Amino acid sequence: MTLGETFSSTLQAARTGAEWAWTAIYRELAPPVLGYLRARKVADPEDLLGEVFLIIVRNLPGFEGDERQFRTWALTIAHRRVVDEHRRRLRRPVVPLSDEEVARVGPRGNAEQEALAAVEAERVVGIIRGLPPDQQDVLLLRLLADLTVKEVAGVIGKRVGAVKALQRRGLAALKKELARQGVPL
Repeated sequence: MTLGETFSSTLQAARTGAEWAWTAIYRELAPPVLGYLRARKVADPEDLLGEVFLIIVRNLPGFEGDERQFRTWALTIAHRRVVDEHRRRLRRPVVPLSDEEVARVGPRGNAEQEALAAVEAERVVGIIRGLPPDQQDVLLLRLLADLTVKEVAGVIGKRVGAVKALQRRGLAALKKELARQGVPL
């Protein structure tokens, strides 16, 4: 870092939450830390940089030292995060698919259709949230959790006939609202 004689005042201001101080520290410290993370070939160096700065912010009140020691401290945190990242990758290795495997599996689905379906599903869930709580429970358990009427009755503590009635009323209200909003079924 090259804050020089302003380091102590900048550090003190950062401890009080001064945005200008954090900006100065970040501008001076982020490039070498990010360079270290990239050189160590971590999967997502920018994400890890964010984690390092979160640790710095959280632990700053306990730091004592000069500018050089601060830089060393920050890079020590970065190093420890790199070690953690490498250990995590060893425990859960990511094995890329071969070109042959990708070709065999091929593309799955249509991104546009899937996006539209997700938006429509979210709208349906939003409409369900507007129903009375007992109808919400029945519809969500039936539609999203894929439970049987008997299983839903056991979960919510109602008789099977009551669950069927709640489902019928909930579906009717849902269908009416979907038609009103122009959402395809």
